[in-house]
Amino acid sequence: MESLRVSMHLVSRQVPGLLVNEGAELSLSDLVDVDLHRVRSCVRELSQTGLNGNAAWALNLLRDAELLPGWYDDWVLFEQSRLRQDRLHAFHVIARGSLARCDFEVALEASEAALELEPLYESAVGLLIQAHRQQGNNAAALRAFEKYRAKLNEDMGLAPSEAIQRLVSEI
Repeated sequence: MESLRVSMHLVSRQVPGLLVNEGAELSLSDLVDVDLHRVRSCVRELSQTGLNGNAAWALNLLRDAELLPGWYDDWVLFEQSRLRQDRLHAFHVIARGSLARCDFEVALEASEAALELEPLYESAVGLLIQAHRQQGNNAAALRAFEKYRAKLNEDMGLAPSEAIQRLVSEI
């Protein structure tokens, strides 16, 4: 408790107004901009309303969003995993919406961002292949398929689904 009191005193002197002490409850001021709140708001908006033309902004916000990197407490690991899943879902929504709007560059970026988080995410691979194909870049589509096929075989001993194979069967 003494360490907390000293820390609160030092923080309050160095950054007046940052902490709000309401007796039994200590919180950050409402004026503080918390990046996690911004990320969660973006994910919520994408889930509820889909892509509303601001895909590049959402993609940039979500790309590097991490919660307390290097922390390994149980509660942090749980919240990190939750944020990772939220980001994965948001990247999928962005990629799918961008592909539907023929914004292939953003669709590619969002698919690749999803695959950075989860290399075996079949839906993201499918969107990546479709974006490459619609750009007329069949070689890149085949490379994406082959990379996925090799990783899936190496990690799980599985072959790609029929749906993914159909995406490249005509090439």
